[in-house]
Amino acid sequence: QVQLQESGGGSVQSGGSLRLSCAVSGYTSSTVWMGWFRQAPGKEREWVAGIREEGITNYANSVKGRFTISQDNAKATLSLQMNSLKPEDTAMYYCAADWHWWSAARTFRTGDFEYWGQGTQVTVSS
Repeated sequence: QVQLQESGGGSVQSGGSLRLSCAVSGYTSSTVWMGWFRQAPGKEREWVAGIREEGITNYANSVKGRFTISQDNAKATLSLQMNSLKPEDTAMYYCAADWHWWSAARTFRTGDFEYWGQGTQVTVSS
């Protein structure tokens, strides 16, 4: 089992920055992919970014060049640095983990990840 707990959400004006963190505990050695999804009201949960255990990353086109995902060597903390935030980035952000060795070119969906956190809210005002 893997437990995930997000933190760092909040409210910011358009153009601002936030850094999300996800504390990972449990059987962390089993995780291969760690990632972030987000869900806006009335919309489906969507892929944001992910990182494979050797450091290969995968970003949604909507956040490329603005968001940066990282994890520490012990896989105990996953981070998402979000810069140049836009109102359309407003959503609940979820941390996720999985043990499958997915291709780095994969278009990730929620069903690809087994473990989930409870989410942290990000609100960007114009």
